[in-house]
Amino acid sequence: MTTFTYAQKVLFQHCDPAGIVFYPRYFEMINATVEEWFEDRIGFSFAQMHGVDEVAVPTAGLQISFTAPSRLGEMLEFRLVPKRLGRSSLDLEITAVCGDEQRLSMTATLVFTRRGAGKSVPWPDDLRAKIDNEINEMVEKDA
Repeated sequence: MTTFTYAQKVLFQHCDPAGIVFYPRYFEMINATVEEWFEDRIGFSFAQMHGVDEVAVPTAGLQISFTAPSRLGEMLEFRLVPKRLGRSSLDLEITAVCGDEQRLSMTATLVFTRRGAGKSVPWPDDLRAKIDNEINEMVEKDA
């Protein structure tokens, strides 16, 4: 597999009155990218996750740098790379670009939880295997 990419057009709803993306809206776009990655690459939709299995992957930590503004009507490409899988955590690297200009870079740590647990729980073996496969294919690609 290669880097997961997800295109998102900057809509009016994402912008402040000047037509520039209001930074909290990036988090909605990033979450959409994560949600699509889970469904497309891992085969585990958020509908299945939250609705049927009663589990979730909330963000436990993040660091983000905004390097250039994005404007109404631009097409952003979000790129997601899984970096490290822990007992109950997953580190992701996400960037957004418009053409060849980077707009943001972020590292995030997600944790696997069950409804009502109030804390992280270990990844189920089937999900762990799929995520490990994604990480290993990225490592092999870079070697």
